Amino acid sequence: MKKGARQLILYSLFFLPKQRHIAVDRWLRGRQEFHKLSQADGVVVSHGKSGRTWLRVMLSRFYQQQHGLPEPQMLEFDNLHRQNPLIPKIFFTHDNVLTDYTRSGETKAYLYDKPVLLLIRHPADVTVSQFFQWKHRMSQRKIELNHLPDRTEDISTFQFVADQLPHTIAFLNTWAKEIPRMRHILVVRYEDMRQHAELALTHALAFMGTPGTEEQIKEAVAFASYENMRKLEETGAFGGKKLAPGEKGNPDSYKVRRAKVGGYRDYFNDQELAVLDEMMRLGLSSQYREMEEQARVLLTSPS
Repeated sequence: MKKGARQLILYSLFFLPKQRHIAVDRWLRGRQEFHKLSQADGVVVSHGKSGRTWLRVMLSRFYQQQHGLPEPQMLEFDNLHRQNPLIPKIFFTHDNVLTDYTRSGETKAYLYDKPVLLLIRHPADVTVSQFFQWKHRMSQRKIELNHLPDRTEDISTFQFVADQLPHTIAFLNTWAKEIPRMRHILVVRYEDMRQHAELALTHALAFMGTPGTEEQIKEAVAFASYENMRKLEETGAFGGKKLAPGEKGNPDSYKVRRAKVGGYRDYFNDQELAVLDEMMRLGLSSQYREMEEQARVLLTSPS
């Protein structure tokens, strides 16, 4: 209903200039997200292409198994909570349109009192993955809303990544600065999750207030393995577009594409890599390195 109301408002404002129409759309989407945020028991924040779908599938499988729910189901805010109130309402956000609605600039005051799981990933891996999302999966409207270049433009992988990498870096730097202001926060690195998925999921579930048994966690991690998620995507097991290829037969159009740590280095020559590495060296704040170190504590913390 809320989506329909937003579309009706936008249709009635069709006469606005394109950029103004996009700004209104982002504000309305932000308002919709803020409404969910106000009701959420916990929040998962990540830049796009940071491994959120993988984490979502692990959580979905865990709750489905723990509470004997019909399978398969993808966790969508309160859909599982409505089936069993013991399952928390988890709000997933890329934290972009929320700022359009709250007008909060770089501060995250609207999240200070919420339990926030912040999922981070190497900025170059994120931005390369974003390139393939833009090229093969993203709708024209999402391209406009995210202020990305038109797909008809002849843009190379390097051009795209060099242009968008500063935005990814800015997201990470802003969050690194805001972490000390959060009352309840858990930082998880995608790279650590790839190496120690069971431990990462154990900590995530404990943080959400829903700890599980070792067997339940092992099963959820196995279900969300790269190989099985590719099969789930190929068969459309979850329905909808969240876990479905953009183009059948095109491996670059899959949501679950490579899941490779440091894979960005496979797409560029030495000169291009030097440019990107220098952008990250100069752009990433020292606070980001501290944020990474905080995330690594996850692997040694006893609880």
